Amino acid sequence: MSGLKLFRTDTANGGVTEVVPRLAEVEADVQGLVEAHMETLLGVRFLASEYSTGPVHGGRIDSLGLDENGSPVIVEYKRGVDAGVINQGLFYLAWLMDHRAEFERLVRGRLGVTAASQVLWSGPRLICIAGDFTRYDVHAVREHRRSIDMVRYRLFGSDLLGLESVASASGGMQAARRVRRQAAARTAAGAAGASIVELASAVDEVLLSLGDRVNRVPRKQYTAFQRLRNFACVCPPQKTKLLVYLKVDPKDVDLVPGFTRDVSGLGHHGTGDLEVQLRTPRDVERAQDLFRASYAAA
Repeated sequence: MSGLKLFRTDTANGGVTEVVPRLAEVEADVQGLVEAHMETLLGVRFLASEYSTGPVHGGRIDSLGLDENGSPVIVEYKRGVDAGVINQGLFYLAWLMDHRAEFERLVRGRLGVTAASQVLWSGPRLICIAGDFTRYDVHAVREHRRSIDMVRYRLFGSDLLGLESVASASGGMQAARRVRRQAAARTAAGAAGASIVELASAVDEVLLSLGDRVNRVPRKQYTAFQRLRNFACVCPPQKTKLLVYLKVDPKDVDLVPGFTRDVSGLGHHGTGDLEVQLRTPRDVERAQDLFRASYAAA
C-alpha cells in the first residue's frame, strides 16, 4: 500500500482535510481513464484497446501504444493486487515480438508510415498499472531483462488520479554498453574529441543518478533518459558542444544565449522544448537544476 497521503487545505479556516485514497470500482475504469489520456500520463501514443492476439494465442492485450522513442508498449491493468499481472504482460510481450509486422501495420494505420518505419524493436516495454504489487513482483521485475514498469494508481476524491512508479527495469543495457564502448573508442580522435566525450560521459552519469528508476534508451539520433516518460534527450556529441533537450517549459526559465534556448516549434531530434548547450564541466553544473526540474516533471 502506498504511504502517500493527500490533504486539502482550507485557507479560510486554517485547517486541512484528508482526501482518502480509493481503488476504482472496476478495472475498466482505470483502463478507460488511462487510455483517454495516455500520452499525458505515460508519454505513450494510444493505438488500440482490448487487442486480440488471435484464436491460437487466445488472449486480449489491454492497451497497445507507441512511446516517445518509438518503442512498442503493452499496458496491462489490475484493479487491486494480482500476482499474475507481470507474467501475463510478459506472455503478451512475447506474442508482440513474434508479430512485429502486424504491430507495424497497426502503427501505420493509426500514426502513419513514418512512425511505422521508426518502431524501435530493441526496446519493447511493458507497463503494469495496478492497485498494488507484491514483493515477489518487484523482485521479478528487477531480475528480468525486459523493459518493465510497475505503476501503482490511486484515485483521490472525485477528480484526482495519482500514479506512483514502484519499480522498473531497463531492457536496453546491452545497447547502453555498446554506446559507451563506441564513445570510448572516439577518445582516440584527439584531445578536443576526448574532451567532449568525457563531457558526454559526465552528463550520462548525472542523468542516471537522478533516481533509482531511470531507464536509458539509445537511439541513432539521440539517447533518451526516461522515467515513465522521457525527461532528457542527449544528442551525439558535436565537435565543441553537447545538446540536451529537456521537458522544461522555456517560459519558466531565464534563457541565456549560448546556454539555453527555446526550441518549441522547431524541428530537432528527441523530445523536450528546452535546449541546453553544454561545452564545459561548468556548464554541466549550471544545468543540474534544469535536469532535476525535468526529472521531477516526468
